[in-house]
Amino acid sequence: MQLAELPGHSFPDELTSLKSIDYPWRISPVRDFITELAGDGTYNFIAEHIDLDDSVFLTATSSPFNIDWLNRNRYRHIINLRNLNDIPALNDFFRSVNAKIATGGLYVNSAEVFASRKERILNTMPWPLNRVHYLFDTLFHRIFPMFRLTKSFYNFITRGKKQIYSKTEILGRLYYCGFEVLAERYINNRFYFVARKIKEPVLGKDPHYGLLIRLKRVGKGGQVFNVYKLRTMYAYSEYLQQYVYEKYGTANGDKANEDFRVTTAGRICRKFWIDELPMLINLIKGDIKIVGVRPLSNHKFSMYPKEAQEKRCLSKPGLIPPFYADLPDSFPELVDSEMRYIESYIKHPLKTDLTYLFKAFNNILFKGARSK
Repeated sequence: MQLAELPGHSFPDELTSLKSIDYPWRISPVRDFITELAGDGTYNFIAEHIDLDDSVFLTATSSPFNIDWLNRNRYRHIINLRNLNDIPALNDFFRSVNAKIATGGLYVNSAEVFASRKERILNTMPWPLNRVHYLFDTLFHRIFPMFRLTKSFYNFITRGKKQIYSKTEILGRLYYCGFEVLAERYINNRFYFVARKIKEPVLGKDPHYGLLIRLKRVGKGGQVFNVYKLRTMYAYSEYLQQYVYEKYGTANGDKANEDFRVTTAGRICRKFWIDELPMLINLIKGDIKIVGVRPLSNHKFSMYPKEAQEKRCLSKPGLIPPFYADLPDSFPELVDSEMRYIESYIKHPLKTDLTYLFKAFNNILFKGARSK
């Protein structure tokens, strides 16, 4: 195992006692080193998933440069003990790690996520100072880095460090950059993860934080089109669909159960369908109709039986899905509900849509059917 922090790149304050060790460092008592920097809990978590006698590069760096200089596939696993909050360009760092380990290699890191930071601030200061501190801390370290006009100012002041990320965003960025998450744990108010490289990173422009988003959905004839919606989830949530469904399952066969990706404001928007108002753009463009099956992502579409996939491609998706008419309790019931709708629609289009529209409004107005 090798530990390295190149000259000219300083450690955070808690690591200053180790600055005197020269590069390269060969750490004999690996456990002592990790526990000194991050505690016994962190060592135990790492040791559960990585054989520390294996080919492991152990570092505490915030710069992709300290990863880029490694020979490709020289190390099987990379462990970084520096918090992700101190890394200015997080996607670039994840891509650098991805490029230096082979498929199947593991990557360990940690961060103080938004929820943990909120808890720490509110619990360590008296009211109302804690609320004021939390408000300005969130505004500066969470909101400012999200938007183009304020991001430059934030980077000038902080050099891009101390940014606050949500758990969802960190996990989503990992999947976006070619990893899958094997394990996660909160240790000493830090969110730790073990991720495995499964592919190369996604190419193209990185996702944005804007309120109006475009989501790839499967439409009539299997054609993929952009659905317009208001953001109700944290950034990069779309890359976590398989992870969430495997870990938490679905509620009523439709939306993910206990979906941590949805923000507090997002839950309110979903309850009153505010997030779906931009879909009127799709209605005007002719991508969808008023009543029809819900437009699905490629991942959700792939979960359907082959016959159901083929039938779904026979008609346009809709603003109001048959889900609200039948209120299924499981995924098989949801599929059956949609198949009955499509079969009926093919025979009697107008009659079917009017019937389902009436049933849906009845369930929404009198039975409290809501989106989650």
